[in-house]
Amino acid sequence: MRLDKYLANSGVGSRKEVKILIRKKRISVDGVIAKSDSIDIKEGINHVYLDGEEIIYKEFYYVLLNKPQGYISSVEPGVYPPVTDLIPEYAFANLFPVGRLDVDTTGTLLLTNDGELCHQLLAPKYHVDKTYYVEVDGKMSDKLIKAFKEGIMMDGELTLPGDLVILSEHAGELTIHQGKFHQVKRMFKHFGLNVTKLDRKTFAFLNHEDLELGEYRELSLEEENALKNLVKH
Repeated sequence: MRLDKYLANSGVGSRKEVKILIRKKRISVDGVIAKSDSIDIKEGINHVYLDGEEIIYKEFYYVLLNKPQGYISSVEPGVYPPVTDLIPEYAFANLFPVGRLDVDTTGTLLLTNDGELCHQLLAPKYHVDKTYYVEVDGKMSDKLIKAFKEGIMMDGELTLPGDLVILSEHAGELTIHQGKFHQVKRMFKHFGLNVTKLDRKTFAFLNHEDLELGEYRELSLEEENALKNLVKH
């Protein structure tokens, strides 16, 4: 990998900015001042430094966001801004959201540039749990528990079994393993109930309990490995 790409992908700056750093002799490789931005860097073998501090290269990034309302699960702006606007410091990594949360839905959202893992986490066959806190404009009844468990006809096929826990007449927690378009809202709408509040509490084992709305953090190495182990087989 070229030195300038290594630095840019590590978040040091744009290609143009890192070229300037190299010209100013602020970059060294294995203890030698870099004289060219095209030096071949072998990850795990060569050591790159900025002003004497080693730059650790990461290919993939995993960021957990507590999504607020008013943002779309996209990387491109539309009527509403994309969730990536909330994490500007990771712009260099080209992160994208794992799945969708509607513009008025809040909660746990994972962003990454690991396309393979993203695809696996969203594949129904891996049964990755997603738990939502739901409020509706009508009364939740026990018949919903049975219906969600059996599956609801949607887009010409039955949804996978969902687990509903009723917390009060108007609120509950629903765990599903799919991510069909507007799935949670459409499941309740099937029974004449409009969702008035929707918050994704968990995605797999990840939750937003330590994050205020709009806050985010990188996953720990242990969390990264645990996610990969979920879909390993």
